[in-house]
Amino acid sequence: MQLLAALFSGLIFGIGLIISGMTDPSKVIGFLDFTGKWDPSLVFVMGGAILVGIFAFRFTATHTRTILGEPIKLSTSQHIDRRLVFGGLTFGVGWGLAGYCPGPALVSLLTDSSKPLIFTIAMLVGMAIFEIQIRSSQSKKSKFHNESYL
Repeated sequence: MQLLAALFSGLIFGIGLIISGMTDPSKVIGFLDFTGKWDPSLVFVMGGAILVGIFAFRFTATHTRTILGEPIKLSTSQHIDRRLVFGGLTFGVGWGLAGYCPGPALVSLLTDSSKPLIFTIAMLVGMAIFEIQIRSSQSKKSKFHNESYL
């Protein structure tokens, strides 16, 4: 049942991205171009997402499980660190340059354009580099920590 719900949710999300224009890089770049020909139409998409988010977070504030019974796991961290800021800036710059963010890029893979494929490959490579870096720094920390007790 959970797999079917995930499939249905993903399809609805993907259709929403297509209808809203989020899969059209020129529309996204137009929305982000405040100094040129600004296209404010995606403000309504953001407003809709915020509205859905408000209800979703209110639900999670009073429940410990999803409607299908899975545990709700939200981050409790409120710490803003360098990694968070750098990640947000990287995401924003990438979104502005390419006109894609991860969800619309995956939906756009179904088109005949090579741009979403190139973006998705670059995104996956970036994620892999980040994962390798994190694992490397964690293993160095644990190695140092273990040696300090010898």
